[in-house]
Amino acid sequence: MSNHLPVVGITMGDATGVGPEVVVKALSRRSLLSQCRPLVIGDTQRLELASRIVKADVKVRSIAAASQARYEPGTIDCIDLGLIPADLPFGQISPIAGDAAFRYIERAAALAQAGDIDAICTAPLNKEALHAGGHKYPGHTEMLAHLTGVDEVSMMLVAPKLRVIHVTTHIGIIDAIRKIEPDLVQRTIERGHATLVKAGIAKPRIGVCGINPHAGENGLFGYGEEEEKIIPAVKLLQARGLDVTGPLPADTLFFRAGRGDFDLVVAMYHDQGHGPVKVLGLEAGVNVTVGLDVIRTSVDHGTAFDIAGKGVVDDGSMVEAMRQAIELATRRP
Repeated sequence: MSNHLPVVGITMGDATGVGPEVVVKALSRRSLLSQCRPLVIGDTQRLELASRIVKADVKVRSIAAASQARYEPGTIDCIDLGLIPADLPFGQISPIAGDAAFRYIERAAALAQAGDIDAICTAPLNKEALHAGGHKYPGHTEMLAHLTGVDEVSMMLVAPKLRVIHVTTHIGIIDAIRKIEPDLVQRTIERGHATLVKAGIAKPRIGVCGINPHAGENGLFGYGEEEEKIIPAVKLLQARGLDVTGPLPADTLFFRAGRGDFDLVVAMYHDQGHGPVKVLGLEAGVNVTVGLDVIRTSVDHGTAFDIAGKGVVDDGSMVEAMRQAIELATRRP
């Protein structure tokens, strides 16, 4: 395998969920192995169990440092933190698994900052387990921002016909409306624009959602939030030459983006952006954290406790997340 291929650090996620299974399934695909050098941060025993569960024709090799990885076909190199008891059951909230999921991310962030990996791809964690394990973060995005010393990042969801970046994410709707302001909208659009340019879209076409129904319809709905919080940012970026349109009614904007009118939709809050993407299918979505010093992608589904350990999980989202990580890593300056 070429040493010029990017090294993608893959965190195992919550050991009691489907993370170990989607990691093993994805890394059984030779097409991915021809495009990157995958390095798992997780638990060797758990991956071996997952391999048996999904009947994958791979071996798991335990290592202590990235320098020991061999990247041999048919073998998964795993930096083994050894945190998961062999008898930990699937499908249940576990503080042990929650703490371990944090430790995997912590190690991946350190590897990225040391230059040992070129991108991070994360399997799902469970927020309740994460909190029970003593780590009070809303999710991966905020955790990685803290661990890498970045003040502000954005969540971008990528599906086959739709890309969505969020101005706010894991806060309540009332708090989200309070938080939205022109500078934050501007920075979010700029982060999305820069990411798409790096991905090879020279002049991204960006559509910006309103907050209210029909984007306020000239004051008919709401209290002038579009005029106060969104329009100043849009006008400023338009003056700089960015192809930005809005604020537009979210319902028609997502339809237009899906047919190809826009390269990126800017959603104002969590459900405004997540709903349309997830209608397209969880197996197709990828979560990209925008604004970190390191590329980070993730599956766009949860730990799926109801099917964990049964060998039936679809690894499509993990495969797409890895492909996005590879694509963005190879385009880095």
